[in-house]
Amino acid sequence: MFDFANSGYTTIVITTIFNAYFVTVVVGNQDWGTFAWTVTLAVSYIFIILTAPFLGAYADAYAAKKRLLFLTTIGCIIFTALLFFVGPGDLWLAVVLVIFANFFFGSGENLIAAFLPELAQSKALGKVSGWGWGLGYIGGMVSLGCSFAYVNWAQEQGQQADQYVPVTLLITAFLFAVSCVPTFLYLKERAQPQPHLHNRSIVGEAFARLVDTIKHVRDYRDLVRFLACLISYQAGIQTVVVTAAIYAQQVMSFDTSDTMLLVVVVNITAALGAFVFGYIQDKIGHILTLALTLIGWIVMVLLAWAAEDRTMFWFAANIAGLCLGASQSAGRALVGYFSPVLRRAEFFGLWGLAVKLSSILGPVTYGLVTWISHGDHRLAMLITGIYFIVGLVILMGVNVKRGRQAALRNKAIL
Repeated sequence: MFDFANSGYTTIVITTIFNAYFVTVVVGNQDWGTFAWTVTLAVSYIFIILTAPFLGAYADAYAAKKRLLFLTTIGCIIFTALLFFVGPGDLWLAVVLVIFANFFFGSGENLIAAFLPELAQSKALGKVSGWGWGLGYIGGMVSLGCSFAYVNWAQEQGQQADQYVPVTLLITAFLFAVSCVPTFLYLKERAQPQPHLHNRSIVGEAFARLVDTIKHVRDYRDLVRFLACLISYQAGIQTVVVTAAIYAQQVMSFDTSDTMLLVVVVNITAALGAFVFGYIQDKIGHILTLALTLIGWIVMVLLAWAAEDRTMFWFAANIAGLCLGASQSAGRALVGYFSPVLRRAEFFGLWGLAVKLSSILGPVTYGLVTWISHGDHRLAMLITGIYFIVGLVILMGVNVKRGRQAALRNKAIL
């Protein structure tokens, strides 16, 4: 249900409406608009990278995942709602609010993921993760559907984007607030507080636990290798997520309604991909499942780059949706499979760190290419495909059995 609740934020703010609004209205269609958007997100991800391992270590030591999740959820809802006040030319207001909203969202994303191994047996991690991602895309569709209905009504009344887009942010914040209630009513903190280090502050203890994990990182070489793989392929995924609406409008001449309809359809295929591949993953294995989705991503990039008409672009977009649900579910489940019991929040903090690093690397690369090439989005999309190829190569060196044995072997030690 939390995946359902928070997906409205990514769908409306990051993927569909506000990102395109930022480039076209807030920045006024300047060549550097896409770059400014990707750098804004990058700054928020830097803050997440700096804090995620410590939040994870603290959450493990004090059994505080749910408490921290509540605080980050409230923060994301508040700053999403405040985006209502962003209009034409309000660049710095938009930048500050997006940085805070995205920081709280990303931090909460790490914390909710750390509950996964508590809720599913190791043989069902892929399936349960798939349920979460699938419900997430449905939640994104609910927010998008409500926003779509409002935008159509507003356009019929003759309103412009700077009048109706801000209201969609209020809709998104409200739906997030309502939909997250079941999580905080029913989700239990099953972890137990761990023995604390004497004469250490909370920050000092979290830092000491993180240092201890880094010292033992050689014991988790397959996890480390997978995180390197994840950084690469997630750089490609995050680029597509962040720039999808921008690409559709700048290259394929979609308007706001076209883009919203596209994302609704893509969310359906993404939910289908998460559900179906969640089951497939537990049957054919994590690595093969992920390899198939990365090949799908490469095909999608080539189709989007070559698309001259909307039919091919729609086909590429739905391949992206199918692969999106599958790859996100598979990656989260594999980290859970490689995580020692007493370090779950901390290891998912490292997972979040890797995802956020990729969220800087990929989109900023895309933004730089469009800026340097004076708006050549096709070239930027083609270069994005390199990240999926590199990720596929690194993935071939990950040994799932050895990685799982390392997690079980260190269960008692840690």
